[in-house]
Amino acid sequence: MTTAANVAIAVVALLHAYFLVLEMFLWDKPFGRRVFKLTPEFAAATRSLAANQGLYNGFLVAGLLWGLSMGAAGIQVKMFFLGCVIAAGLFGGTTVSRAILFVQAIPGVIALALVLES
Repeated sequence: MTTAANVAIAVVALLHAYFLVLEMFLWDKPFGRRVFKLTPEFAAATRSLAANQGLYNGFLVAGLLWGLSMGAAGIQVKMFFLGCVIAAGLFGGTTVSRAILFVQAIPGVIALALVLES
């Protein structure tokens, strides 16, 4: 496993940790509302749904960190969780916002390509 692949996986994990914080803790705060372009009313009404999404992002972070902690032996774990990241990014990019393709799916694809290349 190359250093570049592991760094890319770490970046994807950090992105999803950021998504977790945004969705679980900042969704209805001024910063979260600004990031997601939400009205205060909509943010308040959907807070529990966003927290649930954030929790799932936390599972992706945990899986990616688990794979990294295993070193070369964690290649299948890394590939599985990167696949989950990509699938979630593709689904979100087609159903919610095209921007999700760029902030979630593409970083996952790059990381997976680096894993497969190594």
